[in-house]
Amino acid sequence: QTMKKTHHLTLFKPLLIILFLFIFNPLLAQGPSSAPNPPSDFWRHVQFGGGIGLNFSSGYTDVFLAPSAIYNFNPIVAVGAGLNLNYVASNNYYSSLVYGISTIVLVNPIPQIQLSVGLNESRVNYQEEGYYNYSEDYWDTSLILGAGYRTGNVTIGIGFNVLQNDRYDTEPFVPFVRAYF
Repeated sequence: QTMKKTHHLTLFKPLLIILFLFIFNPLLAQGPSSAPNPPSDFWRHVQFGGGIGLNFSSGYTDVFLAPSAIYNFNPIVAVGAGLNLNYVASNNYYSSLVYGISTIVLVNPIPQIQLSVGLNESRVNYQEEGYYNYSEDYWDTSLILGAGYRTGNVTIGIGFNVLQNDRYDTEPFVPFVRAYF
């Protein structure tokens, strides 16, 4: 009986050692190497920018801030994402706070022309003051197709909101100035 157990251990011991080496050898081979890794090329293709807007007049305030970043796959195509914040108030009449996220795809068929597709998801908090004290909070999605003239890092153009909701959006055309550095 003892002889049989010893015989099985004698057979399985080399197999277990081979199996152990087979499993752990690739893991050990993945350890630190003496060759340095080349530096990442990623950040050389990233540009930061966005838009900013300020409008003040008698009893009226409009502040807009939209930081964003894009990744340039090549000189023709870039993809990016951003945040947006817009506060508008008219004394004793209404106020609105809009905040959200956006994504954008930019295509430059030639260096001076930039085509864009932007998807925005925004939360709108609207409040009217006065007799009715009306307020409303809702999500607004917009898909904006745009075209602009590009010079250097700045693009000036116009977009069209193809998902325009007549209840909330008064104008489907959206002028824009975009800058990335």
